[in-house]
Amino acid sequence: MTPVSTRLVRLLNMVPYFQANPRVTYAKAAADLGVSVKQLRQDLDQLWLCGLPGYLPGDLIDFEFSGDTIAVTFSAGMDRPLRLTSTEASGLLVALRTLADIPGVVDPAAALSAIAKIEAAAGTLSDDTTPSAVDEPAPVEQEAAATVRAALRQSRALRIDYYSASRDTLSPRVVDPIRIVLVDDHSYLEAWCREAEGVRLFRFDRIVEASLLDEPAAPPRPAVDAPPPTALFQADPSLPAATLRVAPQAAWMLEYFPMRIVRELPGGYCEAAMTYASEEWMSRLVLGFGADVEVLAPASLAGLVRRSASEAITAYAASDG
Repeated sequence: MTPVSTRLVRLLNMVPYFQANPRVTYAKAAADLGVSVKQLRQDLDQLWLCGLPGYLPGDLIDFEFSGDTIAVTFSAGMDRPLRLTSTEASGLLVALRTLADIPGVVDPAAALSAIAKIEAAAGTLSDDTTPSAVDEPAPVEQEAAATVRAALRQSRALRIDYYSASRDTLSPRVVDPIRIVLVDDHSYLEAWCREAEGVRLFRFDRIVEASLLDEPAAPPRPAVDAPPPTALFQADPSLPAATLRVAPQAAWMLEYFPMRIVRELPGGYCEAAMTYASEEWMSRLVLGFGADVEVLAPASLAGLVRRSASEAITAYAASDG
């Protein structure tokens, strides 16, 4: 059952809608307002009983019904939609800006336009020095992200080139998009991967290329109905795990890579675990952090890091000499 508060908000905004769309049809109005035609008729019957004190026929909201169209003949002063409070507007602006910065979730240009309109309508800018969305350049969305969103809108299959960070490889995939999901501040395309014959989550910032295929997306119905497979973000027991000692200045890697803090160490250091598929890739990753990340286990990975570092130092000394 629809909450009373939800229906009240809809009813209060219906009169301004009908004034802005005179002689709109029942079907069009129901679609725009997100209700069924039956619910729309019930709402109109309810509005007929609302109006100004006195509650006589001349005080109540009134409509004219001609054929299949609706027109407002008396608004009882309800001429404008509800306005957001400053708190509501601020919360909505923060949410929109956050979504606009996450690839693939929304069209950044459309989000910026909405932000500018909310700022103007709510008067959220405190002074002339506060930056406004009106003054901001329209953000440029990555072509791959825009293509993925288009595939979802049009229910079409996709061919993508996807970078696998754990394997340090770029692989082509043909996928049937299902939905976009947010997990731990990252956006993912949930899709049926035809090669793997299963549902996979593809992180948007690792989709290097994407192209629409001239065929409809056809993910299996059970895959569409099932919730997103967030279990994919749990450590794979079949993969080896590295135990790392991470310095405070490298703590940002805990947010960027799929890692789990094992324990806190003195001085702001921490011990963390990270699974990986390629020891060579893991070695290169650790070497890139220099002394800020130390491999505690396994011994084979620690040995590879030491040998690679020693070889790099020898090569540098030879070239410098």
